[in-house]
Amino acid sequence: MKKPPRILIVEDEPAIAELIAVNLRHNGFAPTWAEDGAVAQREMDTALPDAILLDWMLPGQSGLVLARKWRGDARTKDIPILMLTARGDEPDKVAGLDAGADDYITKPFSTQELLARIRAVLRRRSPEPADETIEVGGLRLDSATHRVTWHGRALKLGPTEFKLLQHLMKYPERVHSRSQLLDKVWGDHVFIEERTVDVHVKRLRESLGPAGAMVETVRGAGYRLTAQAAEREAS
Repeated sequence: MKKPPRILIVEDEPAIAELIAVNLRHNGFAPTWAEDGAVAQREMDTALPDAILLDWMLPGQSGLVLARKWRGDARTKDIPILMLTARGDEPDKVAGLDAGADDYITKPFSTQELLARIRAVLRRRSPEPADETIEVGGLRLDSATHRVTWHGRALKLGPTEFKLLQHLMKYPERVHSRSQLLDKVWGDHVFIEERTVDVHVKRLRESLGPAGAMVETVRGAGYRLTAQAAEREAS
């Protein structure tokens, strides 16, 4: 029998944590609660969760600090992180995404929104069913081994950036709007904002290093991956 996905709730308010945990249990998840970063780290040292619900405001280390810490650790870098925040302003949301969060949920939120976002990040974490190798202008992606190389040099990408790059490489030179990328990479649920795409494209470019120039912004239209930039980079 398949084990229920394990969700680590890092939240210092017991009433909110309990409400989230009850809803998760009723919908087929296995929640674990940690009231601060130290307890969360002990839980993760014991067993890695499938996803983390991480409150922004915590005693001791903030959610932003913890997200950066876990993203920088090879053992935890691929675990999806959803930030729970009462901060609804766009700069705060972007700060959470830049810290390494895959998504954010603004309090107060509905149970259905919470479940949809968790399921979405778990879907994105799942490997692509089709094994394929794609190569564009010195950039090579192998979906079977989940590896990306640039002229033979290995690159490290997070799970969302990998799926984003895979989609762009499947259709080189084609312009993809933000809404198209949301549908193809994030799935067809309605909660992710288009600004999220920009943050992940920025993160993808940084992960690609010199090959990041291949991901071009097409003003007013979206993004495309072009081998012409690779040729310019090589010349």
